[in-house]
Amino acid sequence: MTRYRHASVGGCLSVECRPLPGGGWVLRSAEPLQPYPARLTDRLEHWAREAPQRTLVARRERGGDWRRISHAQMLERARAIGQALVDRGLSVERPVAILSGNDLEHLTLALGAMWAGVPYVPVSPAYSLLSQDHARLRHILASTTPGLVFASGPEYERAIRAVVDPDIELVLPSGRVEGRAVTPFDALLATTPGTGVDEAHARVSADTIAKFLFTSGSTRVPKGVVNTHRMLCSNQQIIAQSMAFLADEPPVLVDWLPWNHTFGGNHNTGIAIYNGGTLYIDDGKPTAQGIAETLRNLREISPTVYFNVPKGFEEIAAAMRDDAVLRESLFRRVKAFMFAGASLSQPVWDELDRLAEQTVGERIPMISGLGMTETSPACTFALRAGEVGSGHIGLPGPGVELKLVPVDGKAEIRFRGPNVMPGYWRLPEASAHAFDDEGFYCTGDAAKWVDPADPQKGLLFDGRIAEDFKLSTGTFVSVGPLRARVIAAGAPCVQDVVVTGIDRDEVGMLVFPRLDECRRLAGLAAEAPAGDVLGHPAVRAFFQALVDRMWHEGTGSATRVARARVLAEPPSIDRDEVTDKGSINQRAVLRNRAELVEALYRADGTREGVLLPAGASQASRA
Repeated sequence: MTRYRHASVGGCLSVECRPLPGGGWVLRSAEPLQPYPARLTDRLEHWAREAPQRTLVARRERGGDWRRISHAQMLERARAIGQALVDRGLSVERPVAILSGNDLEHLTLALGAMWAGVPYVPVSPAYSLLSQDHARLRHILASTTPGLVFASGPEYERAIRAVVDPDIELVLPSGRVEGRAVTPFDALLATTPGTGVDEAHARVSADTIAKFLFTSGSTRVPKGVVNTHRMLCSNQQIIAQSMAFLADEPPVLVDWLPWNHTFGGNHNTGIAIYNGGTLYIDDGKPTAQGIAETLRNLREISPTVYFNVPKGFEEIAAAMRDDAVLRESLFRRVKAFMFAGASLSQPVWDELDRLAEQTVGERIPMISGLGMTETSPACTFALRAGEVGSGHIGLPGPGVELKLVPVDGKAEIRFRGPNVMPGYWRLPEASAHAFDDEGFYCTGDAAKWVDPADPQKGLLFDGRIAEDFKLSTGTFVSVGPLRARVIAAGAPCVQDVVVTGIDRDEVGMLVFPRLDECRRLAGLAAEAPAGDVLGHPAVRAFFQALVDRMWHEGTGSATRVARARVLAEPPSIDRDEVTDKGSINQRAVLRNRAELVEALYRADGTREGVLLPAGASQASRA
């Protein structure tokens, strides 16, 4: 019998179901949502009193020792920052914009803004540091009209010069920007809290806006999601009841997930604040270059719960095979793993189970679910150890209503609850279209039952409805499940896939490769150019075998890949092809690379770069 480490769970284990007259269902957790505070900072205040010396957040200083801020110290810092913001007359019309990755100043400024009732806007660093035209940064600042902009270092100078109006106060932790007045961050911290911030704090309520969190823009221009304190606090209570093990001991997180996204900035950071835990900021990334720092941190700090994207778990599992110190540290006291952002491939999942059994004699429960920026984020969880598989999203958490509505042959997921946004900032039309006539947020995501005869087994993710299309035969292609199959089968050399075939006879795909893994497969040096890598016989053979497999495993024209092209040019953030967290915008890629798609379907197998299934004739493909 398979043994799993014990981790108390609840909230999402049973559901009440009500059928809808026109088809579909409404699902609600059988467990009610328990009371939660009006303000997230109420929990900071609570833990500053109950565990004043416990570390709330820590980050390595210049790559060396950890610099720590306790719960009590953070409360003092937040009150000082709050007074400084009140003194400047900042408000919902003139919020704080934060151009920074995850760092101590970022969290201090965020909590100070929340304490004073001033919204803040965490902006993706990629919009400043990777973008060439800064279009998205310009869009976000124009949408929110900040009265103060914080940037974490001199690397933001180019973006500041290009986008930030000289009349807006600029705050830096150190350094200067040529030709601009700069306020040192320490000057904000040196402000003495007084009656002004106390009065401002007293006015903060559950409906006060805490932040504007912009969508990733994976399908369209980023929109500013209004995040209230009610959303953040109710969501943390949903998480606390679902992941009941968080109450067993103060949670310890080692986390890199960016705070400009809801998973890292709301879900994970919120867990540490709400439950009196400790967040170790991981400056690593799930890339060939960045994973070393993550591994270093995990060898030193043993988390009680660990969150990552599938690529992160893939890199960690590979490293643990030959690293006993890493295995023992990670598995020492972790109660559960959780992934989000994409499906975790079964081979990686199996490897994590094998390594855990080898190291501690039991498997670590894997949690999955569904959430989004508009729901702050957690709505559903799949929690049953041993029953969670790739694609499982489980059942709604306490306080969340989930509606399944028939749309274009699928069941769209819609949510209603205290964790759902009131709307998009300064976009009344988009806000109105986001909700149905019963006030449910329309996600555009689809789900299906794990077992239609037993709703208690939960739901499976069934792709995004907007991405699906018809072949020329009228056959619907469900993009999400097909894309997930290709990525899983193409591990580790496939980064992402765009499915083609709108109004055509057959399905094709444009493949974005992981060039670092392809170089490894080919035995080439790290600096080998993309053309040489993709032209290497071993790499060509790998992708040919993938196309052959996707052809032979298909059960019909909608699931059978008939042609493919591996792309040397990576997706572009400036052309909206990819978000900073790596999510592919299928529509933008198809629009920007229309000539490649045309060439893909003109090719008869002799055109260089196009892969056709071996042994499949033109007639059989049609």
